Amino acid sequence: MTLRRDVDTTLLLLTVSLTCIGVVMVYSSSAIMAAERFHDGFYFLKRQLLYALIGFILMAVATYFNYKNWRKLAVIALLGSIVLLALLFIPGLGVRVGGAMRWLRLPGLTVQPAEVVKLTLVLYLAHSLTRKKDKVSSLLKGYLPYMIVLGLLLGMLLKQPDLGSAMIIAGVALSMLIVAGVRWRYILLTILMTLPVVYFLVMQVDYRRRRIMAFLDPWDDPFDTGFQIIQSLVAFGKGGIVGQGLGIGEQKLFYLPEAHTDFIFSVIGEELGMVGALTVAALFLMLVLCGIRIALHCQEPFGRNLAFGLSLLLGLEAFVNLAVCMGLLPTKGLALPFVSYGGTSLVVSLIAVGILLNISTSLGSTK
Repeated sequence: MTLRRDVDTTLLLLTVSLTCIGVVMVYSSSAIMAAERFHDGFYFLKRQLLYALIGFILMAVATYFNYKNWRKLAVIALLGSIVLLALLFIPGLGVRVGGAMRWLRLPGLTVQPAEVVKLTLVLYLAHSLTRKKDKVSSLLKGYLPYMIVLGLLLGMLLKQPDLGSAMIIAGVALSMLIVAGVRWRYILLTILMTLPVVYFLVMQVDYRRRRIMAFLDPWDDPFDTGFQIIQSLVAFGKGGIVGQGLGIGEQKLFYLPEAHTDFIFSVIGEELGMVGALTVAALFLMLVLCGIRIALHCQEPFGRNLAFGLSLLLGLEAFVNLAVCMGLLPTKGLALPFVSYGGTSLVVSLIAVGILLNISTSLGSTK
């Protein structure tokens, strides 16, 4: 059948809108802090604009790159991202910030390998689940090999440590396996077996246990572990219905930690109010629904698996970030796709959309 060359314009417009909102809010949330620390109020804005430019160029490339060719690159891409994770632990290459080794210093740039792993794992799973579609329900030939790969990635992420990215990757991987036909009892058994490990990772590690306690009652320690979530809730409270006005928010003035990254949605809530916050949430919901629609209409198995995995990845990251900012989940250091400051996250998210756009051009193709 002839491929349609028109991309999903709704998905494209949603992506551009979220990225533009992100550029504006990165400047609004970081200008004063950047002027204080770097003597340049445009420090983060200029870098975010550069990341957005690079991201849109790569998104355009991905849009015109036949998604079926990703099958040939899936295994190599995953192995490459594992190498990036391993390089973090080489002295002089890994950058430690806030006690975590999550950033890799390369010539001319800094990369967060966990963001790359999220994309490459989806590519690998989409390829492998398509190739082994008749063996997915098998424990030894289907399920266990995926658990070995997933276990390796999660172990390297937890070593950093980066529990937030590990949970996102685990959630996306298990969801893709379920949709592909893995037996539910395998998934449930895996979850039951990992519960003691999760308990140990959370409750036996001091700073994580304190985060859980702060989530349950932030006012018990308002000047330490509960400080972030309290300041975030204060931001939403100040914003009210229509907000205090773009650029007028006060919580970003050294009250709200990581205002331009992890808690940028809180700044949106304060400056643009409930109207602005709901608008951003609605844009993400529509973006994910566009991706799911592409997956449901794609007749080719690899494209269907890939579209579902990418949509779930973007949606789950957005959901966790929004929930953390509103106090619905314990504090985790996860960026809001397209919106938070951060080059690797923005570029990877735009590449993911480019792949989705390419899949949308081939709907109806069975080859």
